[in-house]
Amino acid sequence: MAKTAPAPAATAPAADFEHSLDELEQLVAKMEGGELSLDESLASFERGIGLFRHCQQSLQQAELRVRLLLDPEAPDSAEPFEPEL
Repeated sequence: MAKTAPAPAATAPAADFEHSLDELEQLVAKMEGGELSLDESLASFERGIGLFRHCQQSLQQAELRVRLLLDPEAPDSAEPFEPEL
């Protein structure tokens, strides 16, 4: 009998976000180190933009979930989050 992969856990999106953020931070550190060639820098920049967009989308989805939990009848009436500086 072949084993099937377990169903994704509820924390999978959070783990995916953390993985993407970690990879993005590593890319930034490499690029700031200044030891990459131009082609490597461009490829890293392109990958970084993709990771940034993925993280941004994950955060927007998380915010929507929180709004739905706070007020399921009118999630759009919930106040937007203010970032802590």
